[in-house]
Amino acid sequence: MALKREPEKHPNHERWLVSYGDFITLLFAVFVTMYAMSQSDKKKVEEVAASLRESFGYSTMAASAGRKGVLDSKDLRLIPAIKPDMAVVPMANKMPPVGPKQGGAEKGGGKGKASEQQFKEIMSSIEAYLIKHGAQDKVALSITRRGLVVSLKEAGFFDSGSATIRPSGYPLLNTIIEAMTQYSNPLRVEGYTDNVPISTRQFPSNWELSVSRATNVLRYMLKTYDIPPNSVSATGYGEFHPTADNATPEGRAKNRRVDIVLLSGEAEQSEP
Repeated sequence: MALKREPEKHPNHERWLVSYGDFITLLFAVFVTMYAMSQSDKKKVEEVAASLRESFGYSTMAASAGRKGVLDSKDLRLIPAIKPDMAVVPMANKMPPVGPKQGGAEKGGGKGKASEQQFKEIMSSIEAYLIKHGAQDKVALSITRRGLVVSLKEAGFFDSGSATIRPSGYPLLNTIIEAMTQYSNPLRVEGYTDNVPISTRQFPSNWELSVSRATNVLRYMLKTYDIPPNSVSATGYGEFHPTADNATPEGRAKNRRVDIVLLSGEAEQSEP
């Protein structure tokens, strides 16, 4: 008995769609991978660069971004070839003891005047430290005709309406002072406030608050570091020298500050 043949199936003309779908999926995965590989972590690169610069005691202009540094520099030492005047003394992690002062054997001995180039080096060193410790929001830096200006923002160093330096602000303040006292340029400590009135028993007006904050910073500098007293001064400007608009909370926050100014040669000549 002859076997019956099954009728021939019609050819499936849509089978190519399966291979085409697989090809499109693989192609998409390739492009996604290539895109991901092209996107470098810029913040991480900046953190590594800043940590290396601070570890070696010298840095060029640091980029202002990033979180806590990737490298820990406390166990590294300066390269001998680097000039001493380019190195920043590493900061202690706690408030230095009041007693033997830090610095040279004689006040101001062996220190030269800082030029604009040295201002940039000091500024870069401080910026590297700020980036490494995530403290960019506590300090603002600039170089003007007067010299290097380091603005200590109230939020990082003082409680509202108080002139007492916060204990948490001392490590950062130490680093700034150490960097700025490598040279013999005069220092000016200037207090500023916003235009919100204050009337307390201790501070009847913003004048007293701004002066007291500047004086407290200056007193700490003289008590702890080897700084010639005749090269420093403190003053308070109250609310009358704002750098931002007092009409906004952000502007008022910028105006509440203490500026430490390392005077340039030109500014020093115009001083009283």
